Amino acid sequence: ELHLDPRRSYLTGDHARVARPVADEIGADELQSDLMPEEKVIAVRRLLHRWPTLGMVGDGVNAAPALATATVGIAMGGAGTDVALDTADVVLMRDDLGGIAFSLWLAREARRVVTQSLTVAFSMIGVLVLGTVGGLLPLWLAVVCHEGSTLLTIANGVRLLGMPHPEFELTAGASPPSRSSAIPAPPPSDDRARGSRSASLP
Repeated sequence: ELHLDPRRSYLTGDHARVARPVADEIGADELQSDLMPEEKVIAVRRLLHRWPTLGMVGDGVNAAPALATATVGIAMGGAGTDVALDTADVVLMRDDLGGIAFSLWLAREARRVVTQSLTVAFSMIGVLVLGTVGGLLPLWLAVVCHEGSTLLTIANGVRLLGMPHPEFELTAGASPPSRSSAIPAPPPSDDRARGSRSASLP
């Protein structure tokens, strides 16, 4: 279970009539339209007072300052601009908002695996040091056990490659969903021409 907070705010430079269908499609709780880049930063700072942990998704030049202001900035890699990709903390390689849930799950699993590996490694080192200093283990056996624990921690990390996602799996060779499958393409607007479309997620 990912326990994602469902509260969403959609920040965009598009006009309200253009942004409303997109906000409805992603289930946004509030919409702030006609925003300039500096106004998006102000909006994100206000949201941070309400939601101390805030993730923001964006792909345009105008979203970059707000991405840097949020707790975690997430850029859409397929159509994202260079400045957005450089500013973001996380880059989704597919233009699919489902990748946000996948990234969160993967981060939590990676942290759990790293904690397990560190616990095993330090415990083994402590036992081997005490056993060797106390004369209970010959040096060659301590070396073999140490290398064995290293292989064990590596194998524990490799498990992440084959671990199934609790909600969906990425099928090998399948074409990634297009952006239009997640969010309908609104009519062209001035802001879209500048490459700015963003949403913030707590």
